[in-house]
Amino acid sequence: MKTPALLASALLLCMQQVVAQTVGLAGMMGDKALLIIDSAPPKSVASGDTYKGVKVLSIKGDTAVVNMGGKQISLRVGDAPANVGGAAGVSGSRVVLTASSGGHFMTQGQINGNTVTFMVDTGASMVGLSTVDADRMGLKYRDGEMGRVSTANGVIPAWSIKLSSVQVGDVQVYNVDCLVSPGSMPYVLLGNSFLTHFQMTRTNDQMVLDKRY
Repeated sequence: MKTPALLASALLLCMQQVVAQTVGLAGMMGDKALLIIDSAPPKSVASGDTYKGVKVLSIKGDTAVVNMGGKQISLRVGDAPANVGGAAGVSGSRVVLTASSGGHFMTQGQINGNTVTFMVDTGASMVGLSTVDADRMGLKYRDGEMGRVSTANGVIPAWSIKLSSVQVGDVQVYNVDCLVSPGSMPYVLLGNSFLTHFQMTRTNDQMVLDKRY
């Protein structure tokens, strides 16, 4: 029979195994930090509160200090996500994503070094950006080829450009085709111009992308 000390140790081990692996700062919402943890949608967290094992210690300007996996980490809006060792969601040429409560696969990543929130869209032929995000990144999309694409809201104009790099975790793909369309979106569509570089396997609420080339 296990002693209380052993049971406590086992519980602590389980808690350590489910701690968040990546965390990024998407922005500020009043006096709260807008955190993106693993592949979950952004969540506003106040100083002193804990979400998915990440405790916000302090918030100042565009920076938040958090405790994650026993480590104190400083996060800044626009920086790449911080990563804690262990059963990380990405390793080498593999990306592992978990579906959100809405059934979508979302994750934080980078386009040309700029932090964005991706939503996997296997029905999109290319990575899809809004003009708002493109302007924020300084992309010269109006120099690209202009065409028209069909959406749920009808046919709209769009510019076709090449992205220097698209990165999810530590997996990076170069020279990725992208469509930039007018307006704003809460996320960037991670379409097939990125996904076709991977062998995709889905089991229940988990998606694994193994890089092929």
